[in-house]
Amino acid sequence: MPEWTIVIFRSLTLIIILFLLVKWLGTKQISQFNIFETITGIVLGGIAAVHTMDPSTNFYYALLAMFIWFIVPYGMEKLSLKSKRVRDFTEGKSTVFIQDGKIMEDNLKKEGYSTDELMEKLRDNNVFLASDVEFAVLEPSGTFNILPKKENRPLTAKDLGIAVAPDKEPQTVIMDGNIMLEPLANAALNPEWLHTELEKQNITLENVFLGQVDHQGQLYVDLYDDHLAVATPNQSALLLAKIKKSQADLELFALATDNPTSKAIYQACSEKMNKVKRILEPHLN
Repeated sequence: MPEWTIVIFRSLTLIIILFLLVKWLGTKQISQFNIFETITGIVLGGIAAVHTMDPSTNFYYALLAMFIWFIVPYGMEKLSLKSKRVRDFTEGKSTVFIQDGKIMEDNLKKEGYSTDELMEKLRDNNVFLASDVEFAVLEPSGTFNILPKKENRPLTAKDLGIAVAPDKEPQTVIMDGNIMLEPLANAALNPEWLHTELEKQNITLENVFLGQVDHQGQLYVDLYDDHLAVATPNQSALLLAKIKKSQADLELFALATDNPTSKAIYQACSEKMNKVKRILEPHLN
């Protein structure tokens, strides 16, 4: 067999094997690999390269070496899931740089960080005063995370006592002019509903590049033709406006009538409508 055919055969075989081994080892991003996993990836690639370019080497030795370099880290990964001690050894531990607002100088020296590097990490997190930080930690992956002091954190709806509706993941229901049935089902919708919504906007399915449904069930589309304008869905805003108008009408009727019974009925209905508005408003904004 000619050597070039051997190189092609070995290349294709080792590419498939290397792909499967790395896939079985995990789906972490490269930046999240620990030292052990990084070395394993480099060695597996090196083995594949050497035995691909040199047809005189024993191909079975390549398979054996790759199997060993796969099974050892794979076993260590499974073992680390059960043992904190093994996990600390293979992945490392987090290092606290700031605790209770105090910089831990010994930990900085241990990790080889200077004061300038610490301040750079703080600035990367939009913090310019070390005294504004309650807690800062260097993760084993090299990520630097901080917790600002409570008075320096952004206000949330919870801090202001505002009720907000739960937010769910938007679903991509149209892609490249094709209906995505699984995301559509995840949104508890069906193709008939989708076609109806497209008809409301005078859009054909073939003209839609991307279509997404938010947690309120409103459809947003992007067309292939960038010159065509698409109206922004406003059903929620219209419904909220109708509720407010109904409440205002009931209050007006209560003020306009002289009949005590009718006035009491209108006022009761107005209060109920106001209660409905308070419940639905977080979901419709």
